[in-house]
Amino acid sequence: MRRIGEDDGGPSVEGTAYHRPSPAAAPIEARIAVETVRRALFVGPVLVGAAWALRGPQGAVAAAIGVAVVAGNFLLSGVVLSRAAAVSLRVYHAAALLGFVIRLGLITLMMLLVASVFEVDRPALGITAVAAYLTLLTWEAWALTRSPEREYEWTN
Repeated sequence: MRRIGEDDGGPSVEGTAYHRPSPAAAPIEARIAVETVRRALFVGPVLVGAAWALRGPQGAVAAAIGVAVVAGNFLLSGVVLSRAAAVSLRVYHAAALLGFVIRLGLITLMMLLVASVFEVDRPALGITAVAAYLTLLTWEAWALTRSPEREYEWTN
């Protein structure tokens, strides 16, 4: 598996270097997930502030919970895809497709669990979770397409 940040001086094809994996280098899927969560540190306060302005303190707390659930979902995605990529391409594809559906179910389950255990502003929780998910996903896709380091594929 190839990881970003390594350089073994190996051959390159059309300007793209193919690298051997290093045990110290983090899998690209995990690094992308961590970058997405870092972006949540910028998106989260904006959403929490908007929820506070529109729904009051209860809305802000619910919005913070929604952003945290979505950030956790992205981290889980990075771990699952990194481990699946280490197994095989088929496992990676299965994890990407099935994992997406399962993680959306987990987001829903977590929000229902939080709403049933704590007194939270449910509309603020739901709207913020959807807004955070779509915003972070769009921002990460945009960042990946604009990145000067375009070596995101993995090879065996």
